[in-house]
Amino acid sequence: MKRFIVTGIGTDIGKTVVSAILAEALNATYWKPVQAGELENSDSIKIKKWCSESVQVLPEAFRLTEPVSPHLAASIDNLNISTDYLKIPELEGDLIIEGAGGILVPLNNEGLLFIDVVKYWDLPVILVSRHYLGSINHTLLTAEILKNNNIKVEGIVFVGNENKATEEIILKKTGLPLIARIPLVTEINKEFIQKEANRISSKI
Repeated sequence: MKRFIVTGIGTDIGKTVVSAILAEALNATYWKPVQAGELENSDSIKIKKWCSESVQVLPEAFRLTEPVSPHLAASIDNLNISTDYLKIPELEGDLIIEGAGGILVPLNNEGLLFIDVVKYWDLPVILVSRHYLGSINHTLLTAEILKNNNIKVEGIVFVGNENKATEEIILKKTGLPLIARIPLVTEINKEFIQKEANRISSKI
């Protein structure tokens, strides 16, 4: 049984696309526990649109109306996010859990961070990095925080065209394996997800 948490070095770096590819490759269940904003086109809706029927999509634990940090979005909606409501659903088979934002994103005003929930779930992480100026720093910081919290990292997925200088230094400094490099495309659709899933299925 393979169960992974997909986290990234920030927001809008490709976690949902990577989650779709992983879920398709494993015929896994997908779960996005916290969705902040874009409820009419949520990440769960995108997964349903992009993946085959072999991928089951669970409902979110929290559907927050505002596209802001989860702690603020929950406060605006008069909700309090806690681990009591973030227990992993009981199910059989493989599972992909997609986080919200980066590893240190706050989930409530009491100081609960996403990394605290990752430790609570006690599952390995797949780290998504996207190439941009500053991404080396953000990737190394995220990897170091995960390491210091004794969280197992299965490997790194790079998003974007190959950037050898960036990728080599990140892999060397972190010691993490490369799972895949996902190209940027103009349109995400079932065909793209299936193609990439077939390409990485032997690596996870």
